[in-house]
Amino acid sequence: MSIPDSLRYSKEHEWVSVEGGVATIGITDYAQNQLGDIVYVDIETVGRKMGRDEVFGTVEAVKTVSDLFLPVSGTILEKNKDLDADPAAVNSDPYGKGWMVKVQLDDPSELDGLMDAQAYQAHTGE
Repeated sequence: MSIPDSLRYSKEHEWVSVEGGVATIGITDYAQNQLGDIVYVDIETVGRKMGRDEVFGTVEAVKTVSDLFLPVSGTILEKNKDLDADPAAVNSDPYGKGWMVKVQLDDPSELDGLMDAQAYQAHTGE
């Protein structure tokens, strides 16, 4: 299982990368592995201002549908439109081509409440 040191992680298995006040968010390698083959990503929240831990979309795997929780508050700037045609990118490249949304951060200090790679690894028990 891959857990990049450069990212922050939520207990709900989302990852966050920040550049210039904009957070890129996706689900972790652990999460995509638990879900199995992802067949659809549904995100209809672009343009919405949302709070931390609110549901910003869903991901559908062959056997289940799972909510996607926003690990930081902010405005959803864009979604990864490439996932419409290739949702399996979440499985094959969860930290790259499988990113889900970009968010303008409301409160960068919320990042302090997220886990680093070592804490996330302990959280998953892997």
